[in-house]
Amino acid sequence: MPTEGHPALAALRTWEAAPLAEEEPARRTSRRRTRNPLPALVLALFAVFFVLPVLWLVLAATKTDDQLVHGNPLSFGSWHALRANWDALTSYQDDAIFQWLRNSALYSFLALVITLAVAVPAGYALAMTEFRGRRVLLVGTLVVMLMPNATLVVPLFLEVNAAHLIGSMWSIILPYAFYPFGVYLAYIYFSTALPRELLESARLDGCSEFGVFRRVALPLATPIVALVGFFSFVANWTNYFLPYVMLPQSSQLPVQVGLGTLLDDVPQFNPTVGDLAVQRPELALATLLAITPVLIVFLFSQRFLVTGMLAGATKG
Repeated sequence: MPTEGHPALAALRTWEAAPLAEEEPARRTSRRRTRNPLPALVLALFAVFFVLPVLWLVLAATKTDDQLVHGNPLSFGSWHALRANWDALTSYQDDAIFQWLRNSALYSFLALVITLAVAVPAGYALAMTEFRGRRVLLVGTLVVMLMPNATLVVPLFLEVNAAHLIGSMWSIILPYAFYPFGVYLAYIYFSTALPRELLESARLDGCSEFGVFRRVALPLATPIVALVGFFSFVANWTNYFLPYVMLPQSSQLPVQVGLGTLLDDVPQFNPTVGDLAVQRPELALATLLAITPVLIVFLFSQRFLVTGMLAGATKG
């Protein structure tokens, strides 16, 4: 007699399967508990390596020079010491630190505007158009992008000197605006992540090539524009060798070269310094002021940065 559909047999099967269903979440929990601890250990090591120096730098600005040398490196000094360090730093060469920060902002932002106006359209042209010499330009962009910036300082100096721009702000801004890495990022994005069918539809509707770029491609490329802008700004802000070579006057220096001037006036590094002696906590405070703009720009643009870095990861 058939028993496949018998209620008692169905209940028996359900009862036998119930322990298995209860054991499955327990097994998953056990797997999670026994997960490999190596990634957490690596992250902890990175946190120690990167976070502790920054924390030490922040706390160093709140101490006197004696506390910085003999006290606990991760202890807070005092608000009074922080104010004294601030007053001493801002009085150095008649508020030179603020002049250096203004110079860095001027050079970096003007160069950033030129970079975005040139690099993004250049990347679009390399990705979307065919013309004679295109491959040569692309290879040249890659080669220059891979060269260290320090190797380009002497050729740039000779070129700027030939144009009689040494000592002017354009001797910094124009080389800053030359940013092949931004061209390459835009090229990768437009060649991999931008639907060509959308561009063809715009052309069929009567848009010129510039209209296609301005009305269709550029609005879709907001993440990569932000990515190019961020990397360009950071590279401009942190550049040391170029302004050190191009600008002879202290009032023209950006903050990175200004920090080198401060370092030369620290007695522990230069025993011959006179009345313009700078203490090490003041140097730490100046370093914090120098990195704050980059941190602010990163905090406001991190959403676009993540989107831009993932923009060319998939096709279509």
